[in-house]
Amino acid sequence: MYFTEIKLRNFRNYKEQTVSFHPKVNIIVGNNAQGKTNLLESLYIMSLGKSFRTNKDAEMIGFEEGFSSAKSSYMKEGRERSVEIILSRVGKSIIIDGSKAKKSSELLDNIYIVAFTPEDMKIVKDEPEKRRRFIDRELCQLKPVYYKNLARYKKVLMQRNSLLKEGSCNEELMETWERTLADYGSRIIIERMHFVDKIKVVSKEIHRSITDEKEDLDLFYEASIPFVENREELQGAFMERLKRERKRDIYRGNTGCGPHKDDLKITIDGIDVRSYGSQGQQRTAALSLKLSEIHIIREEKKEAPVLLLDDVLSELDEKRQKFLLMNLSDVQLFITTAEMKGNLWSNLPEKSVFKVEEGNASSCSDEVLEEKRFDNNSI
Repeated sequence: MYFTEIKLRNFRNYKEQTVSFHPKVNIIVGNNAQGKTNLLESLYIMSLGKSFRTNKDAEMIGFEEGFSSAKSSYMKEGRERSVEIILSRVGKSIIIDGSKAKKSSELLDNIYIVAFTPEDMKIVKDEPEKRRRFIDRELCQLKPVYYKNLARYKKVLMQRNSLLKEGSCNEELMETWERTLADYGSRIIIERMHFVDKIKVVSKEIHRSITDEKEDLDLFYEASIPFVENREELQGAFMERLKRERKRDIYRGNTGCGPHKDDLKITIDGIDVRSYGSQGQQRTAALSLKLSEIHIIREEKKEAPVLLLDDVLSELDEKRQKFLLMNLSDVQLFITTAEMKGNLWSNLPEKSVFKVEEGNASSCSDEVLEEKRFDNNSI
């Protein structure tokens, strides 16, 4: 699948514009704070209905505007389709192939996107939340039911935490929330475990290729509930743990166990990369994980995703840059960059180049830009 066009109105700093894309490579060049990342963000929301930069939809509405809209046209399975997302200060509307969606979850399973940003380079070394989000975003694309279970889990978790903060425990209500929390939580844990089992095989192979067979990458899902494959047993163990730790949770005012506390351990040659890996090893591990996402989507959905590279090439050395781009021949690629110097760009297949200035993306030839040097920060 690939995008053919995006139409924007009041989206961040884009007032009104239509941009047509190349089915293979699209390079977006410009100075800092001109709108490069905004353009990628407008494409990303077509997949999950959410930004990769913020949890607040209103931030995607132009300054002093009442609404924003982004309408994409894309080719999938030989036919043209469309998704439009309209954001207002009070809500969001989603239109799929001309029909209004009743729920945001209807957006899933239409467009598959993998985004790779400088923040993703921190997946390995930052807090567990980043690694949980990495797993959750991928599973939400692959399995719409996971998206629903995750949303329900978070809602019930809020309910239990609210009850915990009250201090005086309504036991009957608490047991109801705990039973429901354990139900959705056990489903989430099992899906995450299966996903990690798949991606660890792919990422290990990719990592060995990048490091010339010199390093072995491994992944381990660290669940706060002792894992058993049988979901009913896992649910029972989760409920027992919640009941056992209820007094401590009341004292703390939050739930201390469950998938919202789990982590993904990443090792190279048996060494914990987060604690003891070099910066180069951490970046290579992050690259291996992101490339694994593409492989898993292709395998599960029989469709290549769209890949958004938001100023990450500057984070990688030349060897890793080449490896990344050489392994993306069958995906539509969007790259934001501050400059187009060096042999890397000449090795890319057919492409379109866009220069972005003050919320306006104009098509131009790479020859016009290759001698220009831009500020090295993306928005």
